[in-house]
Amino acid sequence: MVEEQGSAALMADTAVVGAASAGDKGAFGALVEPLRWELRVHCYRMLGSYDDAEDIVQETFLRAWRRRETYEGRSTFRAWLYRIATNACLDLIDRNKRRAAPYRVPPLVESGTPVQPPADVSWLQPVPDRLLEPAVDGAEGPEAVAVARETIELAFLVAIQHLPARQRAVLITRDVLGWPATETAALLDTSVASVKSTLQRARATLRQHLPQRREDWAPSAEPSTDERALLRRYVQAHQRADLDMLTELLAEDVRMTMPPHPAWLVGRDALLTLTGQVFDSGSEWYHGRWHCVVTGANLQPAVAHYAEHSRAPETKDLAGRFRGQVLDVLRIDGGRITAITSFAPRHFAAFGLPLVLP
Repeated sequence: MVEEQGSAALMADTAVVGAASAGDKGAFGALVEPLRWELRVHCYRMLGSYDDAEDIVQETFLRAWRRRETYEGRSTFRAWLYRIATNACLDLIDRNKRRAAPYRVPPLVESGTPVQPPADVSWLQPVPDRLLEPAVDGAEGPEAVAVARETIELAFLVAIQHLPARQRAVLITRDVLGWPATETAALLDTSVASVKSTLQRARATLRQHLPQRREDWAPSAEPSTDERALLRRYVQAHQRADLDMLTELLAEDVRMTMPPHPAWLVGRDALLTLTGQVFDSGSEWYHGRWHCVVTGANLQPAVAHYAEHSRAPETKDLAGRFRGQVLDVLRIDGGRITAITSFAPRHFAAFGLPLVLP
């Protein structure tokens, strides 16, 4: 009975593919729409920009429609779409010539000792957890869950931007999607030997740019009790303007970046110096009281910060209200915040957050 049902499903799929190839837009939509989400995540891993990923998925569907008659069934329709999407990503990377490199500007605050600048990935964008959770739910087994989570975190997305485009494609296809070398070779129109050598080079380069604590990443689908407590204290520290509390939460070598702005700093003392000015009512960096909303981005804890704008004449209409200031995405290792990636409030809408609170 099971074999009969499987055969019937295969015949139905074949019929839909045939109808789509013949120009049936309804059949074509039925084929591609269920794959939109996973293709978008694949392109996001390749590009680091969610806006670009959405554009590339749309371009993938357009290319697939125009070339529908060329699909011969030698691979699955899903694999055929992945090939189109991957090549579209490679085309975009080649046009933009974007490659991660250390910041060339000085840090916002000098730490007193020479530090290695982090990678500048100005095109990096956060993604709300609600758009990424299927990456975990759809994975098979705990090892696959860990891979799915780790490879969507900002640290991985930044690290992989150091790879040449084809190395990036091979590594994602082999190590993230879990495709065999033969299918990866077909996807990229190359040889199995080339795939294997490219993967070795990609892994070696990636290890140089990943955080040292990679084995501690993403231990579960939900933050641990300790991480939730740390997140609450991070919120309290900002809402109370409490530098001492914040000090307890930060790793000594914590790093902060602010894509797309060329602004960065390294070290707890440097971050506290900057934050101290923000908390100081006599400083030009002071905006007023803070209100924070906890959210999640890239399957990592995140906090949307709102600042009370009650002093500047040009914000009279916002007097007594809180306006979106920054979205902090946190990486927590060993019970301390080791990285903060801060994004502009224009991303609030994607997280279902208003720009102004009453």
